[in-house]
Amino acid sequence: MWRSVTNSLLSGIDMRLRTSLVLLLLATNAVSRTASSQTERKVSGPDAPTTLRLARIFSSGMVLQRQTAIPVWGWSAPGAAVSAMLDQRTRSTTADRTGAWTITFPPLPAGGPHALTVRSARDSVVLRDLLVGDVWIASGQSNMEFTVSQGKNAAAEIAAATDPRIRHFKVPTSYAEAPERDLAGGSWTSADPAHVGAFSAVAYFFARDLRKSVDVPIGIVNTTWGGSRIETWMSRPSLGMDDAKWNEIWTAEQLYQKKLGETLRAKLGDLPTADAGLVAGRAVWADSSLDDASWATIKVPSLWEAVGYAGMDGIVWYRTSFTLSAEEAARGVTLGLGMIDDADISWVNGVEVGRTNSYNAPRNYSVPASALRPGRNVIAVRVDDTGGGGGIYGDSSALFVKIGDARRAFTAPWKLRVGLVKLESDGQHVNKVPTIVYNKMVHPILSFPIKGFLWYQGESNADRVEDAAAYAPLFKAMITSWRREWGVRDAPFLWVQLANFMAPDSQPAARSAWAVLRDAQTAALTLPRTGQAVIIDVGDEHDIHPTNKQDVGARLALAARAVAYGQRLVHAGPTHRSHSVRDRAMVVQFDHAGGGLVNRAAAARLGGFAIAGADRKFVWADARIEGNAVVVSSSQVPTPVAVRYAWGNNPNTASLGNRDGLPAVPFRTDAW
Repeated sequence: MWRSVTNSLLSGIDMRLRTSLVLLLLATNAVSRTASSQTERKVSGPDAPTTLRLARIFSSGMVLQRQTAIPVWGWSAPGAAVSAMLDQRTRSTTADRTGAWTITFPPLPAGGPHALTVRSARDSVVLRDLLVGDVWIASGQSNMEFTVSQGKNAAAEIAAATDPRIRHFKVPTSYAEAPERDLAGGSWTSADPAHVGAFSAVAYFFARDLRKSVDVPIGIVNTTWGGSRIETWMSRPSLGMDDAKWNEIWTAEQLYQKKLGETLRAKLGDLPTADAGLVAGRAVWADSSLDDASWATIKVPSLWEAVGYAGMDGIVWYRTSFTLSAEEAARGVTLGLGMIDDADISWVNGVEVGRTNSYNAPRNYSVPASALRPGRNVIAVRVDDTGGGGGIYGDSSALFVKIGDARRAFTAPWKLRVGLVKLESDGQHVNKVPTIVYNKMVHPILSFPIKGFLWYQGESNADRVEDAAAYAPLFKAMITSWRREWGVRDAPFLWVQLANFMAPDSQPAARSAWAVLRDAQTAALTLPRTGQAVIIDVGDEHDIHPTNKQDVGARLALAARAVAYGQRLVHAGPTHRSHSVRDRAMVVQFDHAGGGLVNRAAAARLGGFAIAGADRKFVWADARIEGNAVVVSSSQVPTPVAVRYAWGNNPNTASLGNRDGLPAVPFRTDAW
């Protein structure tokens, strides 16, 4: 089976989709197998060093976990004597034949600052301003990676960041074929205006809210990668994957990368390694007099991977034009260039009018009259894509020339020329391959003591209903394996349920991948010491990366206070407990009603409920609150059999909540 599936992966045009589906089949099948007989491949590490070096998770300004033994590890010359002093406590050891060494200090209470000095015969390393508190691993894909600087009220939040007892470490995006001993880089920084803009927004707002009731330093280890699937964050044993299966997967991945390169070379010829459009700081391809007749045309908006340039990262130039009357040119205009992934510099008639480095920020640039002319005006956009999707994308309504209050769509074709190519082997496809991100971004820090885990991922596993349904066993397996591999079997594990996204349904959805994946996330609450932040009320129909991360962090902090710190408080929204049929209606009982069930919408109708009979045809239902229950009915369903709530990609009418301000958890009573 494995060979035939792998071979099918390598045929056809859409290699990326086929790869993702095959890897899902491999991982999902493997979860059902026991992992006890599987072993990790040999752990790889640095070549035997000649100088003293600490693991990269250790740097000045770090946070160490309180009330647990504190290991410090690194590398030196093989057999070298190594000593370490944490404040006045001194410990010594000898490096093994590979140069690896570990020294362990006894637990410390919350506080600081502390200093750590590590010495060998020839070298020493000194770390200062170390705090002891609680360390949380923040992991997942782009919504956890999303930074404070990209979010809601970014300028105000950055200016207000003045808590030096919140610290953040960003693990660089990287991967490895086998488990490795050290990270690719990273350093600890404090929550101040100079640094907090680069923090994970969800993790920062979580820490900020948590600090209001838990007065200890909080450290965030941010190991995230946008677009990643859950399988890549899991070890081979947790996926039940033996050497034979892994070798087939890795061979398929290498063939995929080779195919990408061959396809791009057939299209572009020799792949450019230097951007000829920008020479010594001069934007030669932005010149309005440039003849771009030989440039390719491209559909805008669209990611270029979807229109013939799969597997390409790097720099691509776009050009188009618009016309103005003399009067219009004298007034100045505003350009709407949509969303650009990742960074852009934009010119009009060779004059730079704006630049932005953010994959999900709309580009609206003011163009002064001095840059304009009557007649044809030329736009040039230099797009720098560092990984994953690239290009000018989003809603076509966001592309315009605005003259006064009037918007005018672009009518001239968009032209494209590639300036520099980096094959996606250095980019985003790899973070969908099972286990290889775990090998480089998780495995090296398994010895680092922590308080618990924050997780925000699932969008990349919700492309199809079948993928979403397979998430449930994968997610439980990952939670269990991370706890076991970190040596903290009871560590709190908290996650964010997927937000509302895409167009809302006019009729109840028969199938919804995002609803199924939310259900798979909720199913993991059967594991001990887990918690979930429901955010179906703070998403964005048009943006998979909603900017309101303040509410997300606050709801995670509520869950942490209950699950991790034992505080008695309402930390979850109304959650389906049971249901029964009464007088042609379905009566649904809820846990976590808190101060009582409420309709959170301004409208009188309690929205989001659908009901069906034995024919399995759901219709929107009438719903009313009775104490800690909701009575759901419809004149179209005289004998109800099943009820669903907030069951869709974007359940924007769902309005049940509790008086404590938390939305109800989406659910269904059927298994259809």
